[in-house]
Amino acid sequence: MLAGPLNADGSRARGSRRDQFDELVAGLADRLIDRWGTELGDVEFGAEDVPVIPPDWDEPVPLGALTRPEPGRPGRIVVFRRPVEVRAKAGEERAALVNEVLVEHVAELLGRDADEIDP
Repeated sequence: MLAGPLNADGSRARGSRRDQFDELVAGLADRLIDRWGTELGDVEFGAEDVPVIPPDWDEPVPLGALTRPEPGRPGRIVVFRRPVEVRAKAGEERAALVNEVLVEHVAELLGRDADEIDP
């Protein structure tokens, strides 16, 4: 049985751009979790549309954010959809950029080089 909505011709309907982006982030995060699961056990991965930045912000808009775990609160790595879409228009280019953002934040969290996280 197929899950999800179908088009009139019976083919599976593609989700919204947000849904597609969420699936991209989840798939790439799962790949990193498969490799670094022990070290990433208390980290959640997610996607949000845009970062919340103060009005006086004068740096480039971030593509992602890292919140370190604290006692009683998991860490969180978030990729921001709209800034990524602005910088990477095509599917493969976008996937590469999302992977780069995730890898950089995992490397920062674990205190390792990005090349070690995703050789």
